[in-house]
Amino acid sequence: MLVQIIGLIGTALFFLSYQCRSNKNLFRIQFVSYLCYTVHLLLLGAVTGGVSYILNTLRSICLGSSWKFGRSRAMCVIICALQVLALVLTWSGWISILPVAANIAATVGGYTHNARKIRIAGMFLNSPLWILYDILVGSWAGILDEIFTESSMILSIVRYGWKNLDQIDE
Repeated sequence: MLVQIIGLIGTALFFLSYQCRSNKNLFRIQFVSYLCYTVHLLLLGAVTGGVSYILNTLRSICLGSSWKFGRSRAMCVIICALQVLALVLTWSGWISILPVAANIAATVGGYTHNARKIRIAGMFLNSPLWILYDILVGSWAGILDEIFTESSMILSIVRYGWKNLDQIDE
């Protein structure tokens, strides 16, 4: 039960993150959410997912910072390469591909620095792949997180307007 509660805290924070208009604040709140999910998944024995969330935490630090290299395309490539390395090192069958593919999509989306593209990557790639992974590893908090995340992304589109989200936030 404690494991699911840790995940639920991450869920609440991630939901709130998409209500931030600033991409920097979005990534800062997601940073704390990812820490919760890292612990949650590792305690469930879902090692690939847990390690992937550590890399998501790194991504959020970089994207939420003012550090120019951390927000660069080169860092995007490095983080994606680290995701692939995590896949190789934690391989436990085809299921390991799901969180890594999801996170690569979210990383590429995030590094566009475009709120619309971030939400597209989240709604159509990241969340669906994580839902499947969460079902397979028994992360009820993770399933709930992805449902709330999808809802939050839709709510942010309604609040800010689809056209207003098509700007680059450097």
